[in-house]
Amino acid sequence: MKIYTRGGDGGQTRIYADKPLKVEKSDIILNCYGDIDELNSHVGLLVSHCQTEQTLNNNVAQEAKWLQQVQQNLFQLGYAISATSSLTNDDVTALEQRIDVLSELLAPQRHFILPGGHVSAAQAHVCRTVCRRAERTLVAASQQHPVPATTLAYINRLSDYFFILARSLNHASGTSDIQVPSR
Repeated sequence: MKIYTRGGDGGQTRIYADKPLKVEKSDIILNCYGDIDELNSHVGLLVSHCQTEQTLNNNVAQEAKWLQQVQQNLFQLGYAISATSSLTNDDVTALEQRIDVLSELLAPQRHFILPGGHVSAAQAHVCRTVCRRAERTLVAASQQHPVPATTLAYINRLSDYFFILARSLNHASGTSDIQVPSR
C-alpha cells in the first residue's frame, strides 16, 4: 500500500469519529493529534534513554517498560478523540499510583526546579512540557468534538507523572535537581 496519492490532498484529510469526516488540516482535532503524536515520539526517545541507562539502575529499566505502556495509552488517547478508545479510569488510577511510588523515593520538594539535570531527566521534562501543550489542545478540541472525561484526566495526570519521573531519574543517576534560586 502506498502512503502517497500523487494528487495531493488539498489541505484536507479524513478522520474517523462516529462517522468519517473530511476536515481541513488546520482543524483543532488534527492539531491535537499532532501534539499527541509529538508527545509519543518524545516518550519514545525517553524510553531509549532509559534502556541505555538500565545498567546504571534497575528501576530505570522498569520505568522504560512503564513508559512503553504510556505510549500505548497515548495511542488510545488519540482514538478517544476520533472513534473509540480502551482508555479507562483504571489507567488514570494506575498513573496516580505510579506517581505515588516514585514520589516516595524522593526528598520533599521545597523549591521550584528548572528542567535539566541528567539527560533522561531533561527528556522527561521535555515530555512534560509537550504533554501540557497536548492537554491544552485537547481541551480546545473538546469544545468542538466529544472527548471523554477519562482522556482529559489521563493527560492531566501524565504531565504530573513526567515531572516526578524527571526528579526520579535525576535521583537514580545521582544528579541533583536544578533549583531556582530565591531572590
